[in-house]
Amino acid sequence: MLQIILARLKQGHRTIAFPAQSPSLPDRFRGLPVVDSSKCPDDCRACAEACPTNAITIDGKGLRLDLGRCLFCSDCTEACPEGAIRYTQDYRLATRKREDLSLEGATLKLAEALDAKSRRLFGRSLKLRQVSAGGCNGCEADLNVLGTVVFDMGRFGIQFVASPRHADGIVVTGPVTENMRTALLDTYAAVPPPKLVIAVGACAISGGPYVDNAEVHNGCGSLVPVDLYIPGCPPHPLTILDGLLRLLGRLEK
Repeated sequence: MLQIILARLKQGHRTIAFPAQSPSLPDRFRGLPVVDSSKCPDDCRACAEACPTNAITIDGKGLRLDLGRCLFCSDCTEACPEGAIRYTQDYRLATRKREDLSLEGATLKLAEALDAKSRRLFGRSLKLRQVSAGGCNGCEADLNVLGTVVFDMGRFGIQFVASPRHADGIVVTGPVTENMRTALLDTYAAVPPPKLVIAVGACAISGGPYVDNAEVHNGCGSLVPVDLYIPGCPPHPLTILDGLLRLLGRLEK
């Protein structure tokens, strides 16, 4: 027992200081893209043609990037000869509305907090049931690590539960395959109202790389009302945690 206590003291404090301090991210981290249409030649569509999910639109209004479809794969930045798109280290990506994920420059309308009544209900204790609706386990893995000592989501009163009847909402990952459609709807129905729906990852938002496939429903938005969109493929655990805290009114910047 003494050896265990000594080992624990030697390890020190392992939980990150977020959100009190800005997190340290590796140089290779791909965060919020910055779009600069002024660098685009009139006849260039290289980035749009390289995008595997058609997340990039070029028209008379300029270049737009749909973060809900973006896989953060960097194919567009490698294809663009002018550097009109670049990734930053900004991990803050969550929005409340699907249309807010359409990026036209360097700014993104970050998720706003729930109304006062909902914050009173969920702000101190938020229980969530996770639904993997055909996911590859990428988003699921990053959700799982939020319960580890490093991120310790529980310190904010946020926890995953085993039963939807014990939950305040659901977290959906995956493009919602036809085989998982009924399971998703039944899980949503089992959560007592009022309830929340959080779409995590490109698949859950738009279908991701499987968009428009006959066997998927292009995300969960067509089946259940979504309260929070967290883009990425997969989104970083900090991106997910940041979105959840913004939803609960725990972050403002």
